[in-house]
Amino acid sequence: MKAGFVSDVAAGTRISEVVAAIGGRIASRALAPGDRLPSIRRFAASMGVSPSTVVEAYDRLAAEGLIRAQRGSGFYVSNAGLHPLKLAEAETPKARAVDPFWVSRQSLDADAAVLKPGCGWLPADWMPDEALRRAIRSLARSDGDLLSYYGSTRGSQALRRLLLGRLAEEGIEAGPDHLMLTSSGTQALDLICRFLLRPGDTVLIDDPCYFNFQALLKAHQVTVVGVPYTPSGPDVATFETVLNAVRPRLYITNSAIHNPTGATLSPQVAHRLLNAAAGGETILVEDDIFADFEPEPSTRLAALDGLDRVIRIGSFSKTLSASARCGYIAARPDWIEGLVDLQIATNFGGPSPMSSEIIAHMLAGGGYRKHMEELRRKLVRVRRETADRLSRLGIEPWLSPRGGFYLWCRLPEGVDSGEVAQAAVAEGVVLAPGNVFSVSQNATGFMRFNVAHMLEPRVYDVLAAVLRR
Repeated sequence: MKAGFVSDVAAGTRISEVVAAIGGRIASRALAPGDRLPSIRRFAASMGVSPSTVVEAYDRLAAEGLIRAQRGSGFYVSNAGLHPLKLAEAETPKARAVDPFWVSRQSLDADAAVLKPGCGWLPADWMPDEALRRAIRSLARSDGDLLSYYGSTRGSQALRRLLLGRLAEEGIEAGPDHLMLTSSGTQALDLICRFLLRPGDTVLIDDPCYFNFQALLKAHQVTVVGVPYTPSGPDVATFETVLNAVRPRLYITNSAIHNPTGATLSPQVAHRLLNAAAGGETILVEDDIFADFEPEPSTRLAALDGLDRVIRIGSFSKTLSASARCGYIAARPDWIEGLVDLQIATNFGGPSPMSSEIIAHMLAGGGYRKHMEELRRKLVRVRRETADRLSRLGIEPWLSPRGGFYLWCRLPEGVDSGEVAQAAVAEGVVLAPGNVFSVSQNATGFMRFNVAHMLEPRVYDVLAAVLRR
């Protein structure tokens, strides 16, 4: 090891010691908000360090908001210093209600030691990390405009061209004016809700459905009505009855590999849905985020409708990266115009140009196709193994999905999945209980499992233990 590096490490350690000393005094209330800190020279002498070390430590504390500099006077404890927030200690309350926010909070805030078979993403080592690194290195060589400027209002031309090609492969005739990029699939849906909904409107969703649909719609202050979901799509008779009774403004669904059930929309159900909605005020929003996990394409509402009353949204957070996020909306040109204006108002332009170009780089070659083929093969095996191991615990899949990484399972008779999830999270395992997906709260006996996170034997040990309670 080089001497200069050793010196740098030692200096960093001394700076951290000074930061810890001041932070400890603030936390113990030895220093209160408004108190003046010791002068740099005096504190350096008391700590046995150089003045430059104290300067760096004070700068770090100021950056964290614990202290503030007052020109010509010195450093003072800020009001934020009264209750310093240490993110490593911040914790989602375990006892909060098991609602549509519960799984998201538990999964996103969990540390690396927590197992997350209830989460909605693949493990990091299943993702194309090396290809992502190459894309990022290529991006780093781009000109300053891409690295420094806002994105255009519709997003990267390169990525939009690729997406239009993918739509054409589905038989959807769309031009540049039918498409815009967004910061994520969730933002795409939020923009649509902002554009088309008003407080008090009625929105139709599947029961069960992706829990964040409910969370987002709650924020928009609309009335949510659920339609029972079957292995071939929503129950059409109920769908027709609800349309006639309450005339919902939107219907939001997954057509391919439905979340959470893994079901696939049949052609017959798709045609009946579109016929029921024809001539009315209901707009159908098709979230196609899991499409690339299908072994072969299934029926799509947007393809049958031609982007007239159907809006397609999607992203690549499940297949490529949830960090370099980028979503899209495909819809009628007049709606896209309004949505572009809305995105300018709420996001000042399109998504991050860097994220968009990373995704475009990944899709442009043959690597993405090979990556998805490998993922599909791996998931076939893991779904089968997971179903077998769950079956030994009396947990049975509702159906065998054509693809994807979810199994929607029925627990043993009389078992409450919410209670199981609460007990499991106390043991360091995050699960996704059925009622977080159900607007009618009739999925008490169901649980959604992410099979890619079911490889660790401890998951099954915890399940077995909590089921015996």
